[in-house]
Amino acid sequence: MIKFLLAAALLIAPFSALAEGRCPPGQYPVGGQGVGGCAPIPGGSSSPSTGSSAPVPAGKWETRWGAIAEDKKPATGGLMATGVSVSQKSKRAAEAAAIDGCVRRGGTKCEIRLSYHDQCAAIADPSPRSGGRAAGNSIVASAETLDEAQSLALKECASVNDGGACEVAYSACSMSEFRAYR
Repeated sequence: MIKFLLAAALLIAPFSALAEGRCPPGQYPVGGQGVGGCAPIPGGSSSPSTGSSAPVPAGKWETRWGAIAEDKKPATGGLMATGVSVSQKSKRAAEAAAIDGCVRRGGTKCEIRLSYHDQCAAIADPSPRSGGRAAGNSIVASAETLDEAQSLALKECASVNDGGACEVAYSACSMSEFRAYR
């Protein structure tokens, strides 16, 4: 009797896997005897004919540039000419606009101090001493937010000017802009 049960179990075991069918996941067997095939399970997620499609983008984010230029040789006793630009479409355009602004304000040897994109920038100058002009070095800094750029510029300004008081002379952002495809 044990030999009979063992033989029956061995004969039935290989056929139990045939219940899965011959189709890949997400499909079921169709057709009877003869030619068989597979069809997608209605409502199945792996079916290519469900009508769903990938989302279509409505537009794209475009980089925007800014720059700060300063006169490296200010006139004796004169203020340092500074030119700035924001929201330009290219680095070259931002730098050209900043240099042009510096020259229009009297600069004779204007140079780029900072070019930045998709972020904010700030200039911190030493605070004027009582009854006179400020003495020391100005600092240019950039960061992700306006507050961070101002804070960083003030901190570095105080550091390079022996802990003296500094103030933000300029700050702005050139953040990326969304352009719709329409």
